[in-house]
Amino acid sequence: MLGSPPPHRRFRALIATVCTAVLGAGLLGGVGTATAGSATPDTAPAAAAAAAPRAGSNVVGYFTNWGVYDRNYHVKNIQTSGSAAKLTHINYAFGNVTGGRCVIGDAFADHEKTYTADQSVDGVADTWDQPLRGSFNQLRKLKKLNPHLKVIWSFGGWTWSGGFTEAARNPAAFADSCHSLVEDPRWADVFDGIDIDWEYPNACGLSCDTSGPAAFKNLMSALRAKFGSSNLVTAAITADASSGGKIDATDYAGAAQYVDWYNPMTYDFFGAWAAQGPTAPHSPLTSYTGIPQQGFNTDAAITKLKGLGIPSGKLLLGIGFYGRGWTGVTQAAPGGTATGPAPGTYEQGIDDYKVLKTKCPAGGTVAGTAYAHCGTQWWSYDTPATIAGKMAYKNQQGLGGTFFWELSGDTANGELIKSIS
Repeated sequence: MLGSPPPHRRFRALIATVCTAVLGAGLLGGVGTATAGSATPDTAPAAAAAAAPRAGSNVVGYFTNWGVYDRNYHVKNIQTSGSAAKLTHINYAFGNVTGGRCVIGDAFADHEKTYTADQSVDGVADTWDQPLRGSFNQLRKLKKLNPHLKVIWSFGGWTWSGGFTEAARNPAAFADSCHSLVEDPRWADVFDGIDIDWEYPNACGLSCDTSGPAAFKNLMSALRAKFGSSNLVTAAITADASSGGKIDATDYAGAAQYVDWYNPMTYDFFGAWAAQGPTAPHSPLTSYTGIPQQGFNTDAAITKLKGLGIPSGKLLLGIGFYGRGWTGVTQAAPGGTATGPAPGTYEQGIDDYKVLKTKCPAGGTVAGTAYAHCGTQWWSYDTPATIAGKMAYKNQQGLGGTFFWELSGDTANGELIKSIS
C-alpha cells in the first residue's frame, strides 16, 4: 500500500485500444460499430459483445483515518468534491491486526473526534454526549446522503501487516474478533464488510511472513464463514508478477472463492527507495523497453492472476492518486540516474496528484502512464488522460471495476475520480 516498496503478451489490439484512449481519440467509441464490408451490421455488435468479458462498474476509494490530521481531509470532503456520487465503495483504512485479532487503528480519528457544524457532512455539529463521533459517524451521515454507497473496513496495510502471521495460526479466532469489531453495535450500520490488506502472505514486506502458501486461503475462508454471504469480503493483494515473485508465494487462486473481489496493488512498482534510479514510472500499465524489472507492470499482474484461474470480474484495476519521484536527474526520459528522492509535501519521494499537476506538470507518457521532468526532479503519476487509457484496458479485460489509493490525493473537485467514472 502507499509508502511501501514495490510489490515485488501483449496483444496489438490491446495496445492500440490503450493508445487510442490516451490520445483522446474516442475512448472505445468504435467498438462494436459495423464498418463497410462487414457481413451483418445488426449481428456483428452483438457477436463482439458476446465475445468480450463484461466489465464491472465498482469504483472503490480508500479513505485513511490519519488523513484527518496533517492532510485535513475529512469525510465531508468526499461529499463536497463530488467523489461520493462517483464511488460505489469506500475502503476505510486501517484497522490494526495484533495479538491475533482485529483491533481499532486510531480510536480518536475513528470514533471519538468531535466535528463542528462546518466540518460535518450534514452541517450538524456533534454533541459531547452522543454515542458515536469521529469518522465513523461522518461515514454514517455520508451514507444517508448517498444510499448507494457502501463502506468496507480495511485491516492491515504496510505498517500493520506483521500481525497477520499470528492471526493465521488460528483463522477462526481471528475471524471472530474481526466480526465482533466490525459489527460492534455502535457502528454496525456503518460497515458493509471487511477488507484484508496483508503485505504479504508467505513473503516479505515491512517484515517477513513464513506462514506457508495455504495461510491466506485459510484466513479468507474463515472470514467468509464468519461474515456470511450478506457482507463483503475483499482483499488487497500483491501485483508482483515476476517469476518466483509474491504472487507465486501464496494460493491467491484458492482463496478467490471466498472473496467478492481482489484489489491487486498495481502501483509502487518503482520508486526512490532505489535512490540512484533508474527513474521509472511507479504504475506502468504495460512493459516497455528498459523497464527495470520484468513482471512489474499492471498487465503482467492481471494476466498472471487470470492465468491462475481467478475470474476477471473478481479483479479490480488499481490506480494511484499520487506520484513518485527522484531528484538529481538530468535525463527527461525514463531510465535516468538520480541522487535520491525528490522532496514531497509529507514524505520524500512521493506527492499527491493535486500538488504535482501544477508543481511538475506531466510532459510525456510511457507504458500508459505519465512522467514529468522539472529542473532536476523526475516524477511519474497518472493523469485524467492516462486513467482513461487504463479504463479502456479495464473494459477490454472485463475486470470488476477500479480501486484507488487514496481520496485525499485528488483535486478539490474530484478531477481523477471523474476520469474513472
